[in-house]
Amino acid sequence: MSNPTRCPVIHFDHHSPEHAKDPVGAYRALRQTHKRGWTEAHGGYWVLSDYQSVFDAARDDDLFSSTREAAGTDGLAIVIPPTPMYHHIPIEVDPPEFRKYRKIVNQVTAPAAVERMKEMVERYTVAFVDSVIEKGECDFTTIIGVPAIVTIDWLGLPVKDWKRYADAHRATLAEPQDSEAFRHAVEVELPALSQQMWDTIRARRQEPKDDVISFLVSQKVDDRPITDEEVFAMVDLLVSGGTGTTASLVSQALVWLAKNPDVRQELIDDLSLLDRAVEEFLRVFSPTQALARTVTRDVEFHGCSMKKGDRVLLSWASANRDEEQFENPDTIDIHRWPNRHVAFGIGVHRCAGSHLGRFMAKRLLQEILTRMPDYTIDFDALVPFHDQGTNVGFRSIPAKFTPGKRVLPLSEAVIG
Repeated sequence: MSNPTRCPVIHFDHHSPEHAKDPVGAYRALRQTHKRGWTEAHGGYWVLSDYQSVFDAARDDDLFSSTREAAGTDGLAIVIPPTPMYHHIPIEVDPPEFRKYRKIVNQVTAPAAVERMKEMVERYTVAFVDSVIEKGECDFTTIIGVPAIVTIDWLGLPVKDWKRYADAHRATLAEPQDSEAFRHAVEVELPALSQQMWDTIRARRQEPKDDVISFLVSQKVDDRPITDEEVFAMVDLLVSGGTGTTASLVSQALVWLAKNPDVRQELIDDLSLLDRAVEEFLRVFSPTQALARTVTRDVEFHGCSMKKGDRVLLSWASANRDEEQFENPDTIDIHRWPNRHVAFGIGVHRCAGSHLGRFMAKRLLQEILTRMPDYTIDFDALVPFHDQGTNVGFRSIPAKFTPGKRVLPLSEAVIG
């Protein structure tokens, strides 16, 4: 709630049209003036824009809680304003309870697990490019659906519905909360998809298969069988994270590479450079721009007099361009190393899917650079997300390229 004694008071709203026009510039202006401040938007919240304060807050779960209880909300506590969405485990759980759930999730997202998924990622990546390669033109947002379909297939949900899942979850974060698209996603699509998830979880209890949901329902928490509610909360989080973030990263990278053909050619000539390039793209494009916490007690934090219950926005995107942490932070240098970005977060809540996200991003870029090396983008026809506060990206990326040949037979065409 409003409190005029909180200082400095800043003009800032990461969901505003003003911010959406230039998120990088908005955060730069904040870093160069106050770094940290209180805004009256959305009921009031603190904004942390510099690397050090974001780093410190993300690592202090006792002071900065991720739970709905601390936030006093029924909506998703890690965004501002809270989105009407189901409880997510373990991202909305604080230590020590957090660890028992994260230990389970780690088993399906660790590097060894990603290694087992490579064949699936490869198949879908090739198939999605196959679906457009003969036409010589496409909307790149179609091809970057690979992470979404991989996530849905990996979990064990109906693959034919991958786009419904992707579109619904994107809408909850990238569309205005007073829009028809947001309302349809929250009131129509998500309830229907959630019922499908519940049905799948119960079916796997009866008849396990070789998928992540079957693995989850077989787990134990505190020496008791995990509940369907806990499994649902974990699956919904994996769907939410897997259907949007990597696509956001790849879309921004493709647009930037189209504007910087010399760097694109450098990557085409030496694909081994993609490893460091992906890290730099993560830093400058930060697919998850910022997440929220709730203050658990009155405290003086980096010069800010925070009160119990205050909401705080931790901007990974702004921290990743902090002039005091990175040399020439607005320059995209695919050779930058070391690269201590915080695109995946910091502390215990660091993104569990980081290994899979990196791999899918690299594989998608590799396929497009190899099979569509001369692609061009109609920059005047780009359609960005209306809201760039949480996830950044594009609703449409019209592209043209020299037509090529399919790799897979038509019998292995993309489902849906």
